Amino acid sequence: MELKKDNISFRAVEPEDVKILLKWENNIDTWHLSSTLIPFSRFDIEQYVMNAGKDIFTTKQLRLMINLSDKDQQITVGCIDLFEFDPIHKRAGVGILIDESYRKKGIAATSLNLLAEYAFNILNLHQLFCNIEEDNKKSLSLFQHQGFKIAGLKKDWNYKSGNWINEYLLQRISDK
Repeated sequence: MELKKDNISFRAVEPEDVKILLKWENNIDTWHLSSTLIPFSRFDIEQYVMNAGKDIFTTKQLRLMINLSDKDQQITVGCIDLFEFDPIHKRAGVGILIDESYRKKGIAATSLNLLAEYAFNILNLHQLFCNIEEDNKKSLSLFQHQGFKIAGLKKDWNYKSGNWINEYLLQRISDK
């Protein structure tokens, strides 16, 4: 299976990704989602990149860079993650980030479907899950349109800007 669908492809994290990862990881608007309170240094990101290629069965996580084919060039437009990879129970969490300048172009939808094919057919997973804040209507719609179903609501789960925010747990179960 090639990690490619239409004009979207996945690739491993490379040293040249440090700059873009530094930008995305240090976006203060998304820190509350990963319980981040301080910025990452270039050294932190470089160390992450150096270890990103390790086996998912060892690290229990995988980050893939999302490339968009545009004419004769490949543009890195986002990343997609598997986390809390559990080969015994055959499940993993999913997170996706598309650079703001490439949103609303169908890239996230295509990437989620491509990742699901990889997870179900290559990694032999039974299910994928994600956590989305109740007020994040765009992400809820995106994941639900890609076959994820709401499985539960975690009340007052995240604290942001002086307010408690509920968070949904969504699952996509393999039809195999």
